[in-house]
Amino acid sequence: MTLATSIVPADPQRDAPALQRWLADPHAAFWGMGDLDVGAVRDYLSDVTADPHQQAWLGLVDGVPTFFAETYDPAQVLLRGIHDPLPGDLGMHVLIAPPGGEPRHGLTDAVFAAVMTWCFDVLGAQRVVVEPDARNDRIRRKNLRAGFTELRFVSVDDGDHTKTAVLSVCTRDDYARSELAAVAAPALARTGIPA
Repeated sequence: MTLATSIVPADPQRDAPALQRWLADPHAAFWGMGDLDVGAVRDYLSDVTADPHQQAWLGLVDGVPTFFAETYDPAQVLLRGIHDPLPGDLGMHVLIAPPGGEPRHGLTDAVFAAVMTWCFDVLGAQRVVVEPDARNDRIRRKNLRAGFTELRFVSVDDGDHTKTAVLSVCTRDDYARSELAAVAAPALARTGIPA
């Protein structure tokens, strides 16, 4: 599968309606934001984009908005006092929403790989840090396929609710040796995202 993937800064005004639809989908239940209306999602995006320690990104596949990513400094946001940060650590969240809601074989692998590559090659991460809900088996399996190591269970309070999460980390080398990188690299090599 060849995908033209691009990642741009999210714009609260432009992107809130699409993100609200994606968050309301049952597949996004672990984000815990399914009940938010467009105005609340716009406010959320505005808060993220105004914070110097986190960023919001809109991802396009073949020119169509298809995913949302957040990156953050885990020493300052969400994991302060929970994670022992190293220089170059970058927290990451990703939400994938196939256009039209129709599943597309290989899409989640390609998008996840594009976000990981973006974190390392564009944002300069030395290590990507994630904290998925411990009950979210699908994303935990995807993380392991991308080279993440699960460190431990932690309690994470995002201000609206507390979750039991699995603190996990992935270095550039871990990702380069991963099953996901091997599967996704041929598609990404032709997209403008460095493979």
